[in-house]
Amino acid sequence: MSKTDKLVQRFLSIPKDFTFEELRKVLKGCGYEEIKTGKTSGSRVAFYNSELDDLIKFHKPHPSSIMKRCYLREIEKQLRDKGVLK
Repeated sequence: MSKTDKLVQRFLSIPKDFTFEELRKVLKGCGYEEIKTGKTSGSRVAFYNSELDDLIKFHKPHPSSIMKRCYLREIEKQLRDKGVLK
């Protein structure tokens, strides 16, 4: 099992301490690239998968880097709906 596979399994368990950097790696492994949304985007981030024409947007956590579990659930649902995760 690769590091990415282990990280995806950790993501799917919806842990309380999952960080933005870990999520960035999971999304990159699923074919998503972080896109720059401009100077006025504030804490908003977006990830785009050109093969699926799919966009994932959410607020980057601050001041800590721990993701809110509700965001993890929403992102998991979107990845499952698009067929990226089984």
